[in-house]
Amino acid sequence: MSRGTGFVAAVDLGATSGRVMLGHVGHNELSVRPVARFPNGPVQRADGLHWDIEALRGHVMAGLAAAVREEPSVASIGVDSWAVDYALVKDGRMLGEPFHYRDDRNIAAVERVHSLVSPAELYAANGLQHLPFNTLFQFSAEASLDADAFLLIPDLFGYWLTGRAFAERTNASTTGLLSVTSGTWDDALIQRLGLPRSIFPTLVDPGTSLGPLLPEVALEIGAELTVTAVGSHDTASAVVAVPAASDDFAYISCGTWGLVGVELEHPVLSEESRAANFTNEGGVDGRVRFLHNVMGLWLLSESLRAWGRDDLPELLAAAASVSGSVPVFDANDPAFLAPGDMPDRIATWFRERGIQPPAGEVAMVRSIVESLAVAFADAVRTAAELSGKDVSVIHLVGGGSQNELLCQLTADHSGLPVLAGPVEATAIGNVLVQARALGLATGSLESLRSLVAAAFSPRRYLPRG
Repeated sequence: MSRGTGFVAAVDLGATSGRVMLGHVGHNELSVRPVARFPNGPVQRADGLHWDIEALRGHVMAGLAAAVREEPSVASIGVDSWAVDYALVKDGRMLGEPFHYRDDRNIAAVERVHSLVSPAELYAANGLQHLPFNTLFQFSAEASLDADAFLLIPDLFGYWLTGRAFAERTNASTTGLLSVTSGTWDDALIQRLGLPRSIFPTLVDPGTSLGPLLPEVALEIGAELTVTAVGSHDTASAVVAVPAASDDFAYISCGTWGLVGVELEHPVLSEESRAANFTNEGGVDGRVRFLHNVMGLWLLSESLRAWGRDDLPELLAAAASVSGSVPVFDANDPAFLAPGDMPDRIATWFRERGIQPPAGEVAMVRSIVESLAVAFADAVRTAAELSGKDVSVIHLVGGGSQNELLCQLTADHSGLPVLAGPVEATAIGNVLVQARALGLATGSLESLRSLVAAAFSPRRYLPRG
């Protein structure tokens, strides 16, 4: 259901690109359109891999100004991004560029943290899949945490826009320092790890007003707007926009990463879940995103970069025509995490196991997509088994929903229908949480999803054979 009509601006920052989208919500109406798109990615500095956050800030401000010029009645701004990375802030300024989660400083930090708290104890406390770049490991890699606050990337932009420091709860759940049972900062764990409690900001929920723009920001953008907390972890926003008609669905939010899981009311903290490396992250309205991280389209983008090619659609079309079987690799292997020559690393993975690597770029692309589809299907089955949730359909949203070969192979390997789209699910979820906070939409997540289903018809892929 919706009531009233209005526009909001969604800032959606991904690991390889960002965008500012205008969202319109009216009487049973929902639409989004881009007003700015810009690149994003790691930059190598003398001390490691970072984000060029000031360049990103400039793109966001220019995009918001463009949104206001295009639609002067914009009422609110919401910001979402990737998880775990942060800036340290002191005396109103940022203490250096945020490190990129793929930087190798985290490798030694994992061992230091586990010497203080065992993996099993960590899982019982935070419910998170072990990933070496989770924020608590990054904190252990810091030379100093002498700061007033740490701010995850969306919270940093909220601070720049409003001057107020908060931590939105869905993204905070990815730090490893939020209690999986209470949804509050885990003071006992923070103390045990020797972290300064004073740097942890006040937590807020999606839909909370963060306040008006700072006067100088309003002047730069050209309007006086409110900033609204959304599901600021991009996957939390994407799951809001899954156009599900019932609750028996699994989702795959597929971009740089493939986040594969189910939506639950309560976390799953069993030893089996920990062994399977499944995570319990916060969702909008207190839901739990029970999921597993798969490498995602990073495997393809890094391969194209190594080959010096930018013709992925043509490669995918050729890969779809490959006859016979191709070897598949473990798309979850951490060997593929860092930037570098991805095709060479994949070929090495095969050779180390006595398997002949795919010959040529087209066969390699087919192997990558096939391997992703196998990993996605396995993760869906495991999520259903561990959670006890019935799954009869997979919703694949995000940029990966445009990859027809990936969607079809996921249906084939899972034996379940795959409904692909919307492509801009993260921005749509961002828009819907803002719209509900402003009274432009009402009701539960299911009500919001009905708006998505009416506005964006997914493409259906049925399993073959």
